[in-house]
Amino acid sequence: MAVSRSSAPPRVVFMGTPAFAVPSLEALWKAQATQGWELVGVVTQPDRPAGRGRRLTMSPVKARALEYRVPILQPGRLRREPDSVEALRALAPDLFVVAAFGQILSPEVLAIPRFGSVNVHASLLPAHRGASPIPAAILAGDPETGVSIMLMDEDMDTGPVLAQAPEPIHPDDTAATLAERLARRGAHLLVETLAGWLRGEVPPVPQEELPGEPSICRPLRKEAGRIDWTQPAEILQRMVRAYTPWPSAHTTWKGRPLKILRAWAAPGQAEPGRVVPVSGGAAVGTGEGLLVLEEVQPAGKRAMALRDLLNGAPDFMGARLGDPG
Repeated sequence: MAVSRSSAPPRVVFMGTPAFAVPSLEALWKAQATQGWELVGVVTQPDRPAGRGRRLTMSPVKARALEYRVPILQPGRLRREPDSVEALRALAPDLFVVAAFGQILSPEVLAIPRFGSVNVHASLLPAHRGASPIPAAILAGDPETGVSIMLMDEDMDTGPVLAQAPEPIHPDDTAATLAERLARRGAHLLVETLAGWLRGEVPPVPQEELPGEPSICRPLRKEAGRIDWTQPAEILQRMVRAYTPWPSAHTTWKGRPLKILRAWAAPGQAEPGRVVPVSGGAAVGTGEGLLVLEEVQPAGKRAMALRDLLNGAPDFMGARLGDPG
C-alpha cells in the first residue's frame, strides 16, 4: 500500500468498544508524545441497557475516552448513516486503528484515511478470522494463539499482516483470562508496529504467505453454550473455559438453567448427563469420560463451589442434567 508521507503529525482515530480494546486505546494515547501521532477521535458503539435494572451503560472504551477529552462518535450502524460518515471524515483522520469495534466498515469508510485502517486481531492469522477468535482457539484445543496487527480490507480479517506475536494458552485459561493477556500484548505490539508503519518501514505480508490454514469463527450466540452431554468430557471442558464469561456453558437441572463455570475432564464412565459421586465431589457422565464439576451457578443464585451446592441440595447427586424436569 503506497502512501504519501508528510511532516505533520498523523491524525489517528480509534475504533473499539469492549474491555479488550481499552489497552490499545491507552497505548495510543500515552505514546503520542514519543511516537509523533495525534489521537483526534474515538468511535465506539452506542450506550446499551445492561444489568438487571437495564440501565443505559457506556462502553469501556467510551469511559476511557471521556478521560482523554477527545471527540467521541457513537454511530448505530456506521455503514448505514451518511451523517456519521461525514462526522468521521470531518476529523480529517490519517489512520484508523480498530480493536473489537463490533461493526463492519464499508469500503467508503476504509477509503478515508491515507495510511489505511489497522486492526488488532486476537489470533495468529489466517487462523480464526471473525468475531470470536479467543473462544475459538480454546475450543479448538490450540496450544497457543496470539495477536495480529493487520491492514483491513473489505473482507473479514483477510488483509495483509504487519506484525504478529504468539501467546500460549494455559490449561486453565478461560476466554476472560486469555483475552486480558492478549489485550495487553496487542496494545504493545500495536504501538511498536505503528511507528514503523507510519515511517514506511513495515512491509505488509499477505496472509497466503503465513503459516497455517484459514479458518472462520462466527459471532457467539447464547445457544452456543448449551451442553450436549453426549459429547466427550474433554470437549465439554474446553467449552466451559471458552464460554466464560459469556455465554457460559449451561444445562438444566429440574428444568431450570444451571451454569457450569469451572470443570475438568477425568477418566470414568456414567450415563450422559447423570451426576455421580467422585472423590471430593461430583462429576457428570458424558459421551466419553466424566466432567468433574468445581463451580456452578443455579438459576437466580450466585456462583458457588460445587460442595456448597451439594450441602444445600443433596438431591443434586444422582440427578440427570439436561432433562426438562
